[in-house]
Amino acid sequence: MSDQAPDSPARRKPTSYDVARHAGVSQSAVSRCFKPGASVSKKMRERVMKSVRELGYTPNAIARGLITRRSNMVAVIVSNLHFYPEILSELSARFSERGVHVLLFTLDHESDVSRILDQVWQYQVDGVIAAAHLAAEQVAQFQERGIPLVFYNRSYRDLPVSSVCCDQVEGEHQLVNLLAGNGTHKSFAIIAGPSDSVVSMQRTQGAIDRLQELGVDDITEAAGDYSYSSGRRALQQLIAERGAAPDAVICANDMMAMGVMDELRFHLELDVPGDVSVVGFDGVRAAHWSSFDLATIEQPVESMTEAAVSMLMERIDNDALPPEKRTFSGVLRAGSTVRGA
Repeated sequence: MSDQAPDSPARRKPTSYDVARHAGVSQSAVSRCFKPGASVSKKMRERVMKSVRELGYTPNAIARGLITRRSNMVAVIVSNLHFYPEILSELSARFSERGVHVLLFTLDHESDVSRILDQVWQYQVDGVIAAAHLAAEQVAQFQERGIPLVFYNRSYRDLPVSSVCCDQVEGEHQLVNLLAGNGTHKSFAIIAGPSDSVVSMQRTQGAIDRLQELGVDDITEAAGDYSYSSGRRALQQLIAERGAAPDAVICANDMMAMGVMDELRFHLELDVPGDVSVVGFDGVRAAHWSSFDLATIEQPVESMTEAAVSMLMERIDNDALPPEKRTFSGVLRAGSTVRGA
């Protein structure tokens, strides 16, 4: 039978105090070595890390959270996950640089958010980035619980909330101007996203308003769900209603635009842009592929995600900061899917 005491280091997990004694430094010095951005000399870090390796010490994030009263976790709420991989990658990387872990909550539809919020509260997160629409009463729940909230690509004019957005309306105006600039397009079709998507509504209405300003009255609408297949189905519906393909199709996102292109080229045997011009919105990586080379509005994802993360972290550190709204302009990518451009 072993004569080790029940509470000896050999029979329990080593603590930061064990590391401090082993390295001959203070416990606070050990803590600083595991805190991102903390001031600690190279010599001190090497000394502490040598003891960490020899003792097999692993920092306890939960215990550290009890001391700091922070979980070092944030929640990211996203609707239509399939269309946000690049944004999620950027958000994750920027939070990781700050030593913060991301919990991802996904929605099939933006109207499902109430169910997700019940789960978010259970994790005691320090803050939330929401790429989904919340009702005023749901926003109020964050304020009541003292949890900072920043919206990504969602704007609220009437609510005092922080947000980072791409200018959807300005982007649609650029696309319509590109299509209308050469006078070869007379009939237009618009494929919107989900009916509960505020972003889709802003993009769709922005396109319609600009077309009407230019005197265009041949406008047909159909709805998709942001997916590739829904773009193909919506085009079929539009052509059935019109009896012929329009001169140009304006899609609320790139994925539907790529579905429209493939439906035109491979099922209807029409040329893009010779017979029909197609534009999207977002600037996803696939839009750059040679098989699509889509005309679209590229969102400045890196700038937007950095702004969202910075705004949230600042409000986690100082809950007295007022709401801040930042709007970024998208960049027109002409591509090769617009006739005469």
